[in-house]
Amino acid sequence: MRTKLIAGNWKMHGSLAGNPALLQSVASGAATLPTVSFAVLVPFPYLAQVQARLSGSACAWGAQDVSDEVRGAFTGEVSAAMLLDFGCRYAVVGHSERRARHGEDDARVAAKALAAVEAGLTPIVCVGETLAEREGGQTLAVVFRQLDAVLERLGVRRMAGTVLAYEPVWAIGTGRSATPDQAQEVHAALRQRVSNADWVVGGGLQILYGGSVKPANALELMRLPDIDGALVGGASLAADDFLGIGRAAALA
Repeated sequence: MRTKLIAGNWKMHGSLAGNPALLQSVASGAATLPTVSFAVLVPFPYLAQVQARLSGSACAWGAQDVSDEVRGAFTGEVSAAMLLDFGCRYAVVGHSERRARHGEDDARVAAKALAAVEAGLTPIVCVGETLAEREGGQTLAVVFRQLDAVLERLGVRRMAGTVLAYEPVWAIGTGRSATPDQAQEVHAALRQRVSNADWVVGGGLQILYGGSVKPANALELMRLPDIDGALVGGASLAADDFLGIGRAAALA
């Protein structure tokens, strides 16, 4: 049985003064839900603080991006080895905001995923379609293209060291969420795509749903057979909401 993972993407939020209270609440709440895994994905400047506050707790942590380079003259880049220095377990790659704002294509996302896996990090690989692509009937074609680039670069066996996250772009930060049927359809298709290459890897792969997840809709989503948790945006900034999603995962 796959463990549910609730990962909170803080995006460009947080402060040295405000973070400790949130982290303490999340760590305390996570300790009461041992059947669910928790992680926070924070801006780079806060990794040292998060490491100090969460070390030894039931909540893991990670970064919102990672370089595909190991070291060198790459101004502004942060390597997987640097993230490991701060105790990171996870790194998000291919988030739609990075794809759109920074021009990260499928090949770059795959290279970042490979760099993470080879260093010992678990990449959370994001895939998802825009509203125009969904309305044009292109959802599966888009997410398969994004997934296939990673599969080709890593090979199916290395996929076992990754987490997938389906985040329909039209549902991120909009208050809209995919219906349970829409989400399950894509999750099942992604799992089958990996299973076609290796059924053991596909069957064990954690696939998260992201896109306006909140306590009110979490239980219905978490009960679906191919949804293994959530990549949470805005709701991860409020401990009660974040832990409410975790409680829903524990009940599912």
